[in-house]
Amino acid sequence: MSKFLMKPKIDFAFKEIMTDEKARVGFLSAVLKLNPKDIKKTTILNTNLRKIHKKDKQGILDVRILMNDDTEIDIEIQLVELKVWADRSLFYISKMYVDQIQAGQDYAKFKKCVSISILNFNLFPDNLKNKQNISDKDKILDDEFYSCFHIREDNHHFLYTDKMEFHVIELPKLPKELKENSTDILLWAKFINAEREEEFQMLASKNTYIDSAYERLQIISQDKQKQMEYEARQKAILDHNQMVLEATEKGMKQGIEQGMKQGIKQGIKQGIEQGMKQGVEQGFEQGIEHVAKNLINEGYPIDAIAQLTGISIDIIEKMQKNS
Repeated sequence: MSKFLMKPKIDFAFKEIMTDEKARVGFLSAVLKLNPKDIKKTTILNTNLRKIHKKDKQGILDVRILMNDDTEIDIEIQLVELKVWADRSLFYISKMYVDQIQAGQDYAKFKKCVSISILNFNLFPDNLKNKQNISDKDKILDDEFYSCFHIREDNHHFLYTDKMEFHVIELPKLPKELKENSTDILLWAKFINAEREEEFQMLASKNTYIDSAYERLQIISQDKQKQMEYEARQKAILDHNQMVLEATEKGMKQGIEQGMKQGIKQGIKQGIEQGMKQGVEQGFEQGIEHVAKNLINEGYPIDAIAQLTGISIDIIEKMQKNS
């Protein structure tokens, strides 16, 4: 029987893995496309459970890291689909940015802020990227799962500022199989998404930094206290997901019922109005036809009847034959 191993995509487990400096450097160098040797120091600023509102039991467990060049990084894992994630991440990175200075301080104090989002859902439509416009190097990346955003000029694509940067990893878009030349960011994404011991071992064998992360994962997975914290966090996420599901189903049911009631009410109203309209129109047509027949019986000329009633001469002639 395989030993118990936490899932790295549960944010509590990921946070614990990031306390290992070697794993932290390896992950950041892979995402930011840096040489690990150029990262002299990384410091975890906080691992707070950030709640959107007071009654929020799940919250967001983010990892804030300060680099040796004062770049501040916020890493978040989101397991449940959140369509406004882009707006949300922009809000938090903007807050991170403005929190750097106090009133009266110089704007030169601002340092780069980076958002790294690890998502267990598809934020962007499949095949959104135009494969014809990326380099051969990027084609090798098989990078549909990974996106990086900067603030650039629309036509000439030069940077407006490098002070904000967004990285998005969409786990459902990961390729099923690894290639021989798989990039470090792909290996890390596969590690975060892995659940079985053999997957962890295979990925650890391909990258020394992931090997360090795997060692840390094994340690925390056997720690009874951390197991309890992990299970509590997992339960909070599952409870939150169930609550959202039930609220959605209830809302859909109420919406359908209300929609049907409104539809029936509106349908009856429209039916009455349409019926009255059709009845008036039909009655008017029948009345005109009756007038035409009376005029025919009185011996009026066909041209005169057509002019008075608006009925065509051909129809009046047919009515005359049948009278």
